[in-house]
Amino acid sequence: MVLGSLGIISGLTEAPLHLAPFLDEIPVGVALIDGQARVRLVNRAYKTLTGFGREEVMGLPCMHALRCRFCTQGCRVLKGLKTFEPMTRETDIINTERQLIPIRLTVAPLLNAEGEPVGFLETVQDMRQVSELSNQASRAYSLGGIVGNSPEMDKLFQMLPGIARTDSSVLITGETGTGKDMLAEVIHQNSDRASGPFVKVNCGALPETLLESELFGHSKGAFTGAVEDKPGRFRMAHGGTLFLTEIGDLPLPLQVKLLSFLDDKVIYPLGSTEGFHADVRVICATHRDLRLMVNERRFREDLLFRLNVVRLHLPPLRERGDDIPMLIKHFLTTYTKRFHKEINGFSAPAKQRLLQYRYPGNVRELRNIVEYAVNFCTEQDIQLHHLPEYLVESPISPMAGDSREEPGAGPRMAPADTSDTWEDLEKRMIMDALLRAGGRKGRAAEILGWGRSTLWRKMKRHGISD
Repeated sequence: MVLGSLGIISGLTEAPLHLAPFLDEIPVGVALIDGQARVRLVNRAYKTLTGFGREEVMGLPCMHALRCRFCTQGCRVLKGLKTFEPMTRETDIINTERQLIPIRLTVAPLLNAEGEPVGFLETVQDMRQVSELSNQASRAYSLGGIVGNSPEMDKLFQMLPGIARTDSSVLITGETGTGKDMLAEVIHQNSDRASGPFVKVNCGALPETLLESELFGHSKGAFTGAVEDKPGRFRMAHGGTLFLTEIGDLPLPLQVKLLSFLDDKVIYPLGSTEGFHADVRVICATHRDLRLMVNERRFREDLLFRLNVVRLHLPPLRERGDDIPMLIKHFLTTYTKRFHKEINGFSAPAKQRLLQYRYPGNVRELRNIVEYAVNFCTEQDIQLHHLPEYLVESPISPMAGDSREEPGAGPRMAPADTSDTWEDLEKRMIMDALLRAGGRKGRAAEILGWGRSTLWRKMKRHGISD
């Protein structure tokens, strides 16, 4: 068998075969690297994990494509082929979305027909699915980062293992900020598809014309600007899970195509009559009332029936009273470690305010409040004045914290310390706006009177988590 320079395998069968389609069926990231430590070929799972596709990394040094911590801590690939020995390391990478992902990296030499090393085979396994707490007692209140011990969450935790092991479609419902995205990923990571890709698509983020191509792919020449074949998210999720968030925003014509896929598991890219059988589990999520949308003829009833095979509902935080103290402690531990601060906890008045508040933004809002407080606390305990002003001044009522100022009104902040720099003040403004917007960046940008891109750029500069 001979591997040609263009990824052609000859000698294995009567006719030469393309290597790329074979690699795409492997559920872990794979990269072929030449003797100069430059990337020659990657598979679909590699793109899903890192964000970089074949065309983007072709010819790049492997350390620039993978962006792995181990690359800067003694990678043996850079030392050359002659002294290289196979190795496996647990490390982490930073993908194109700036997420830190734990991985297991394995590198082995590629040999030619004479048994001489000519390059490297690199596999990258996503280790997030094996990073769960090993203590069974801990699992009673935590699973994949979802924390809770209320009766509602306990019931959910008991259902998840059985649901994860099936391939049935899942519909996750719940208000904004309840953790639907996290729940979908937990289902994937605890399923038999855990080693396969987890691909997320926001159905409300793109116009219909672009969304169809993004989901189902297109063939070269299918429309103006289609200069090459595009696989689409269904094909990228082959062997894994496709998560469609905001499914209520999916246009009616695409609802028909989704229903067709759920029935026969075949996708047809735009401009192509040749179908592709995609082995994909579909999980959907929405904060909308889909039954009401069916009555208004904005959502297909047959699709709702098809998606509603398994339905999981995440209750709002105001109905999970027993979980709030646990979540406060969980987020406090998370952010004190992240920001390298020594904070004992919340003062009695501050904690009382957190326990009485109704959290219209749910778990996301509580997380943002704790992050805000840890950022600006300079004492051993977080005091009332370290909490966002809207939280401190709002009366405790069913609508507490539901502050909806007119766009462009600008954020209200607590009086600044005279030692604060402009950077400190700007960061405080951004976090205050995000908190009052319930984590919605578009709304926060309106409050600040900025464009979304300006807000995103300043968040990145100040190190504010998304």
